[in-house]
Amino acid sequence: MMFRAGGVLKLAALISAFLLAVFLAFQLLEINLDFKLGNVISRSVPASEGSMKPVRYKCGLSKACPAGHFAFKMASGAASVVGPRVCLEDKFLMSSVKNNVGRGINIALVNGRTGDVIKTDFYDMWAGDVAPFIKFLKEIEEGTIVMMASFDDPSTKLNDEARKLIADLGSSAVNNLGFRDNWIFVGGKGIKTKSPFEQHIKNSADTNKFDGWPEVLEMEGCVPQRQD
Repeated sequence: MMFRAGGVLKLAALISAFLLAVFLAFQLLEINLDFKLGNVISRSVPASEGSMKPVRYKCGLSKACPAGHFAFKMASGAASVVGPRVCLEDKFLMSSVKNNVGRGINIALVNGRTGDVIKTDFYDMWAGDVAPFIKFLKEIEEGTIVMMASFDDPSTKLNDEARKLIADLGSSAVNNLGFRDNWIFVGGKGIKTKSPFEQHIKNSADTNKFDGWPEVLEMEGCVPQRQD
């Protein structure tokens, strides 16, 4: 009888995990469709109807960025299943498809003058070591655009020194970042004010969309190009 009960519990756990994975897969599909839908629609319109062709903006933004700005769109990870996505100027810099995302804090460094990607990386803040992350943050050069997105847990190993270095990049929320919170942020090295490009949602059993994780965050905007 005990064997049967144990088997039933294992089966229930497997079914629950399967349903979560399916749900998150649909969430990813929805986000990817949102990123790419404008491109699909524009290709489907016959050439003879060019006057009615929907306008598609870079990264699928809702409107075009002004001159001297970089268009971006990004999403945090979904639970521990689907990694974050970062798009800049119509190019995906980080995603599960590119296989360059991982648990913790995912980062893309971009040249603030040209928009060229300098480096992408991720740091495990659950089982990893914060020291390499601190070294990475200290080596960011002046004028660099910094794009960060959480996946699973971004904060367990995040100490005061690391939080201050991120705050110096323009983050207002990093000091309140907790276990399994979702967070997306765009800042810069040498920024003089707090960045307007940041979203943060707490991990809370009362509001979580997934079992143990908050809902996915999405953000789009136009980052000013560095002129000096």
